[in-house]
Amino acid sequence: MKLSRRTILQGASALPFAVASLRTSALAQGATAAPPAAEVPPILFVHGNGDYDALWMTTMWRMQSNGIPRERMFAINFTNPNARDDNSVEQANRSSTEDERRELAAAITELKRRTGAARIALVGSSRGGYVIRNVIKNGGAGDVSHAVLCGTPNHGVFAIDDLLGSEFNGRGAFLRGLNEGESEVTPGPAFLTLRSDGMDKYAQPDGRFIGRPGVPTNVTAEGPELRGATNLVLGALDHREVAFHPRAFREIFKFIAGREPDRIAITPESSVKLSGLVTGTPGGVPTNRPVDGATVEVFRVDPASGERQGAALYGAKTAADGRWGPVQADPTWPLEFVLTSPDAPTTHIYRSPFPRSSDVVHLRAARPLGPPDAGAGAVLIMSRPRGYFGLPRDVVLFDGKEPADVKPGVPTDSAATLRLSAAEAGRNVVVQFNEERIVARAWPAAENRIAIAELTY
Repeated sequence: MKLSRRTILQGASALPFAVASLRTSALAQGATAAPPAAEVPPILFVHGNGDYDALWMTTMWRMQSNGIPRERMFAINFTNPNARDDNSVEQANRSSTEDERRELAAAITELKRRTGAARIALVGSSRGGYVIRNVIKNGGAGDVSHAVLCGTPNHGVFAIDDLLGSEFNGRGAFLRGLNEGESEVTPGPAFLTLRSDGMDKYAQPDGRFIGRPGVPTNVTAEGPELRGATNLVLGALDHREVAFHPRAFREIFKFIAGREPDRIAITPESSVKLSGLVTGTPGGVPTNRPVDGATVEVFRVDPASGERQGAALYGAKTAADGRWGPVQADPTWPLEFVLTSPDAPTTHIYRSPFPRSSDVVHLRAARPLGPPDAGAGAVLIMSRPRGYFGLPRDVVLFDGKEPADVKPGVPTDSAATLRLSAAEAGRNVVVQFNEERIVARAWPAAENRIAIAELTY
C-alpha cells in the first residue's frame, strides 16, 4: 500500500515525573565533559516541523530560574517551518533540509558572535534534531559542545520503499546520509537523545498515525536513539513533552551544565514584560513570516470568570516586522490577547499568567470559520502547543467534559474544538488540563470571531 502524499510530521505540562531509564550505546563516544556551572555554554534552541521558537519559552524560564542569563540563550524561528513533501522538489512556503541547515548555521554564527563563545550547545525538538545533525555533520562540529535531540525520529517516522524523497523516511537519502557509519553521531560534540517509552506518535510500528493503519512503518519506540549517543528514556511522555516537559528540562540541563538543576519550578519575577511576533498562514500553510497591519490588544482578565478587568493594557498595529509590544503585566494576571489580522477571524487568545518576561509571545490568527462550524453560535479551541492530550493519562476537561475529538491511548491531539449554540454565545467556558485552568469567553461566530484557550504547560 502507498502512503498518501502529505506532510507526514506535524510539529508539534503538568504530569507526574516519569521514571527514567538510561541506555548508553556500547559505541558511546568519549563525550566532552560538561563544563562547570559558571561556564555553561550559550544554548540555541531549535523547534520542530510546523512549529516556532515560542515553544521554548517555558524551558528558557526554567533555565533563567537556574541562573542561565537570557542573553546566553536564543531560540531560532525558521522562516518556513513545514517540511516539503519531497525534499528535492520546491514547494511554496515549505523548507528543505538545506534551507533549514543554512538558517541554523547563521544563527550559530550570530550567537557565538554575540556571546564571544567558541562553542555552543544545541537543543532540538523533533525535526529540529535533523537540522542540528545536518549542521554538525556538514562542517559545524567545531562550533558545538553539546547536541540534545528530543523526540527526533532519527531512523524515520517510517522506513519504507515509498516516498523516498521525504526527509522523514528512514530509507531516504537524507536519513541514510545522517546515519551512515558504525557510530551514527559526528565526532566532537556530546550527543544526548531523549525519547518516550511507547507514547510518541511518530515512533510507532503501525502506520495508523500517518494515515495508514495496519501498514508496518518498520520503526519502533527506539527510533529516536543513536549509536554513539547517550540515549535516555523518559517514560510515558509524548512526542512534544520529551522536549518541553519539566522532566525533559532536568535532563537537558544536567547534560549541558554537568549538574542537577537547583530547581525545576519557574521562579516568578515581580513584574513581567511581554512582546512577540504576529505570523501568518499564506496559502493555508503556517509560517513564521511576519504579518504587517495586524492589530494586537492585551487585556487583564479575571481568573474565575475570564471577564476583562479594566481597559486594554496595550493596543497597537504591527509594522512590516510583525512585532508587537512590549506590555507590562503582573505575574499573577491571566491575559486575553485580541488579534485582528488581515483575511482572518478576530482571534481571542486566553492565556494563564506569565510568571516571567518573554519576547517570544507569538500570535497567529485562528483558521477561518468553515463548513464544520456552520450553524455554531460560538467556536472555541483548546490548544496545547507543548504537548498532546493523553486520555486517560491526563485530566482533560473542556466545558466540564472530556473532548469528544481527543482520541484515547497514544497521545495524538494537541487541539480540541467546542461549538456552542447561538443562545450560548457570550458565556464563559472553563478549560482544564491537569493543574492548568483557563477561563475563556465564547465570542459570537456571527461576528467572525474565534476564541482559543492556549495552555502554557
